[in-house]
Amino acid sequence: MATRDYSLTGPSAKRAVDAGLSAAEWYHTDVSRKEMKALMKRRDGPPMRDTMIWAFLHVLFATGGIYFWGSWVAVPFWLAYGLLYGSACDSRWHECGHGTAFRTRWMNDVIYHIASFQIMRNPVNWRWSHARHHTDTLIVGRDPEIAWMHPIRLGMKALAYVGLHDTLVSLKTLARNAVGWLSPDEKDYIPQSEWPKAVFWARIHMVIYAFTVGVATMMFLGGLGWKAIIPFLLIGGPRIYGCWHMVMTGLLQHGGLAEDVLDHRLNSRTLYMNPISRWIYWNMNYHVEHHMFPMVPYYALPALHELINYDLPSPNTSIWDGYREMIGAVLRQRREPGYFVKKNLPATAKPYREDLHTHVPERQDRRNSHALD
Repeated sequence: MATRDYSLTGPSAKRAVDAGLSAAEWYHTDVSRKEMKALMKRRDGPPMRDTMIWAFLHVLFATGGIYFWGSWVAVPFWLAYGLLYGSACDSRWHECGHGTAFRTRWMNDVIYHIASFQIMRNPVNWRWSHARHHTDTLIVGRDPEIAWMHPIRLGMKALAYVGLHDTLVSLKTLARNAVGWLSPDEKDYIPQSEWPKAVFWARIHMVIYAFTVGVATMMFLGGLGWKAIIPFLLIGGPRIYGCWHMVMTGLLQHGGLAEDVLDHRLNSRTLYMNPISRWIYWNMNYHVEHHMFPMVPYYALPALHELINYDLPSPNTSIWDGYREMIGAVLRQRREPGYFVKKNLPATAKPYREDLHTHVPERQDRRNSHALD
């Protein structure tokens, strides 16, 4: 299978624009103005509660890990700390980046910057990258956040659960931004007026990492031995060993679904999860609903789901059920490049409008766009 061009400045970008797929009109389930206004109402209470729990657990598990250092008892504390740092940060970054978590703007901004640092993302680059992701979701040549690029490298996807490679790539990007270099793709989706801010925040992040290295070096030279790695377990390191939940949930969002369509029921996946994963993930398992109505706060997504589920495909029943569907589709895509899971709609739903699904000719084949067996 030939490699697709997923860059934002290549021929795929031109094809997407020519096909009318860029900044196009997307399908939305009908919701009354009154109901949508109520769902979009932002509050400070729920995110403050969740953020205080998140912060408290950081302190609790880090303290336990340090206190029991040298004993196997410390291991579960560091694993739990890593999960909060390296995975829960993604949903906080996401919701606060949308500005929907808190009613108070500065609260969104503070948590967004903290979470951006934890996940090793330049807060300026990724704010604009994610805006493009929502405008042109899974439109090849336009969406900078397509996780499943074809041909799919399954080995790299497996390695993503241990985030060493992604961490190195993120550090390289931050270092590149810190010296004033933005890639052609970054310049495509970041307004020029924001470029100096991207450089500034990259430098802030790199200074903090340099300080962490300095503290660890002094601890080692001071004869503290293996305790010198504690600064890395507190800052930076959890992005590597604690990212597994973020990867597990993130790959489910669009994996095995359709590219180059204008209906989120075809390119996004909603599934049910256990309460702990939903808290870590901030209800982003309601992903079709989120993409249809991105200004609805995370704590209102369950209510939105109940309101519009008559018009949506049946959710996957669990994380395992989602993976069974996704992996089956991904494996099939390796031998049938045009295949994707086309979710079945309930009888109460409006049908997919095929005239809105202007597939790029080289990619899609309607004969293969049936539901996964």
